[in-house]
Amino acid sequence: MATERIASWAVDLSYASLPPEVIQAAVNSFYNWVGCALGGAKHPTTTIACEALAPFFGKPTSTLLGHKGAAGERALTDASHAALINGIASHVHDYDDTHLATIIHPTGPVASALLAQAEALGGVKGEDFIVALVAGIEAQCKLGLGVWPKHYDIGWHITSTVGSIGAAVAVGKLMRLQRTPMQHAISIAATQVTGLREMFGSDTKSFHVGRAAQNGLLAAVLAARGYTGSLQAIEAPRGWARVVSVSNDVDGQVATLGQVWEIAANAFKPFPCGIVVHPIIDACIQLHHEMADAGFTATDIARVHARVHPLVLELTGKKTPQDGLQAKFSVYHGGAVGLVLGKAGPAQYDDSVVLRAEIIQLRDKISATADETLGADETEVTVNLGDGTTMKKHIQHAVGSLEVPMTTAQLEDKFIDQVSPVLGLQGAMRASKACRAIQDAKSVTELVKEI
Repeated sequence: MATERIASWAVDLSYASLPPEVIQAAVNSFYNWVGCALGGAKHPTTTIACEALAPFFGKPTSTLLGHKGAAGERALTDASHAALINGIASHVHDYDDTHLATIIHPTGPVASALLAQAEALGGVKGEDFIVALVAGIEAQCKLGLGVWPKHYDIGWHITSTVGSIGAAVAVGKLMRLQRTPMQHAISIAATQVTGLREMFGSDTKSFHVGRAAQNGLLAAVLAARGYTGSLQAIEAPRGWARVVSVSNDVDGQVATLGQVWEIAANAFKPFPCGIVVHPIIDACIQLHHEMADAGFTATDIARVHARVHPLVLELTGKKTPQDGLQAKFSVYHGGAVGLVLGKAGPAQYDDSVVLRAEIIQLRDKISATADETLGADETEVTVNLGDGTTMKKHIQHAVGSLEVPMTTAQLEDKFIDQVSPVLGLQGAMRASKACRAIQDAKSVTELVKEI
């Protein structure tokens, strides 16, 4: 059964059993997560949470990434709150990794909990951290596949609803839980179901990821001290899978643990917004450059039309976003910044850009229609210029997809771009180098001092 199978597999998993491509995928996932967490550290959503909860902070064992103490030293708090705050920061820009088959952002809940507890425990080697990270991400994604798409369709935010379980498995692995305590950890995490899609476009969306990390950490710590839950929490008639989805294939998906590696299918975002918008942004950035080469600018555009996958309008149909968080769910804003500015990084989702007159004017000229014949990472954008010229761009697979993955150089550029405003260029480069070598670290605690 699923609960026992996940627990047994995770307990038995070893670094030596991981294929090289899985280790590399885990390193890339951790690397990307650190960049996102640092990049989101100063976002108002993160700052509000940090300031509001500061009176409740406990024993300072774990780093708040990108934050400084009163004397300028690295800011520390208890592991539980570090997991929460770092989890919020890592997701607030919607720039984190994506398991494309389920649109789960897997590393946020898992790594946020794992790093916090690794620091609290001390003496954790990089190899042990990687094994635990893989265990958590695999468990999380298998469960996600098991309830996809009905679970998501009815309104659950799948990243956080499976994220707490993935975080519990990861932290449990790090704490060397055996099979039965690991089952209890999964159970305690499963009962803490977090995340409604209704919250998309608000501060609470990223809270989902932080809370899932915190819930998973809590579950593993409780189980390690003998706290119990159902040993069939996932598959029981009134267990997690049947409660959160009208149909599921959890047992079938869990049976493939260690055979089909989900982390190897993890993709990384080139743009900080809902991944379904990426094809249009990709197309519009290319059109921006082609227009410039032909002597045109965005002011010459009369209208824009895009054919998109149906999920695009369902998830990102906000026509008049009022701030950066809402704009992340606006295909119209993504297209506008691509055409006007030729880029779509965190700066292009700043509140001030969302409210710029030229962006609003072009956003109002963009229309989109759903086309079920298109793939999820496919689009066709048509730009009609005022002089009658028509320009088209068809994207078969958007940059950042498995077919057109971000290169190592692009991932490093993304990391440096996010982290430099927080740590400075030299600090960003130092952090980049340290995170790239996570699997070789003799102590994760010492590695964190470099970031």
